[in-house]
Amino acid sequence: MKKLQMVDLKSQYEKIQTQVNEAVINVIQSTAFINGPEVKGLQEDMESYLDVKHVIPCANGTDALQIAMMGLGLEQGDEVITVDFTFAATVEVIALLKLTPVLVDVDADTFNINIEALKKAITPKTKAIVPVHLFGQCANMEAVLEVAKEHNLFVIEDTAQAIGADYTFKDGSTKKAGTIGNIGTTSFFPSKNLGCYGDGGAIFTNDDDLAHIIRGIVNHGMYKRYYHDVVGVNSRLDSVQAAILRIKLPLLDGYCDARRKAAAYYSAGFSASDKIITPITADYTTHVFHQYTLQIVGADRDALHAHLNENNIPNAIYYPVPLHSQKAYADERYNEGDFAVTNQLIKTVISLPMHTELEEEQQDYIINTILNFIK
Repeated sequence: MKKLQMVDLKSQYEKIQTQVNEAVINVIQSTAFINGPEVKGLQEDMESYLDVKHVIPCANGTDALQIAMMGLGLEQGDEVITVDFTFAATVEVIALLKLTPVLVDVDADTFNINIEALKKAITPKTKAIVPVHLFGQCANMEAVLEVAKEHNLFVIEDTAQAIGADYTFKDGSTKKAGTIGNIGTTSFFPSKNLGCYGDGGAIFTNDDDLAHIIRGIVNHGMYKRYYHDVVGVNSRLDSVQAAILRIKLPLLDGYCDARRKAAAYYSAGFSASDKIITPITADYTTHVFHQYTLQIVGADRDALHAHLNENNIPNAIYYPVPLHSQKAYADERYNEGDFAVTNQLIKTVISLPMHTELEEEQQDYIINTILNFIK
């Protein structure tokens, strides 16, 4: 059996090795390393794929979130609501900008923002909502948009884990994750479904004025060299990464299909166990399975984690400590009773290898190792 990897980037690369190598060499020979033709080409390719008016590449997904908030003109003390159960980058940028993060609980089935918790968290100081499309499926965006409209709030989608997912509205229309709110952001970190070979990110919007502001922010606030019209940052996607992403973007839907196939195989294998809750897909979204995350109930999750490590099966606990309990983001306003789902999830979740190159033999070994341990 081939060695197990949490994400097998080497095998994925080997299938596109010739195209990637040629693209990288072409960039090097062109010496157009920053804002070169490949970056412009990626922007246009993604605008077409996402059916969105503006894609602005940047240096990484965390920058994308920060720049989105800067572009919306949020000011010190403004409250921004996001979820307690996610990676710290989402709340990190809120704090860096001296905004006030407000954390809310998630749904037990999708792990995405709980709408009732969102409603309860709104105050006169609330200015924006950041729904995180966690593990590969969209949050309940129609409900989020209704809340935002009622309270005149911005919606910033964190799409780092769900690029390629489709959201279906009640009227049957669909939109890609990241193109539904006022602004969307994503990461091209190598392990993402659409990953480059370094750091990278992008921002999406259909708002012409907002796009113009953001294009200045990512480049030191300049629209004309040495003329700084807005306060900006240095956050540009380099041409080598853009060239790699242009090769991988046409393959993204196929990558997502491969992940869904692997997820279905896992779920079928675990279906007979009453101690394992397999991932669900909400009826308003597709799932691109950036992670395949189980909940272990009636068994010792931490002991399973150790057992998998002993058997050379990569696995991860996303996330072991909720954001409201992190030293950097602790706040006396928070009540433990408001995070019942998150506090339960951190005790039960465990993520298994999930990538485009998974083989059934590998999955059988993983499934049987888990079932034999928890039976």
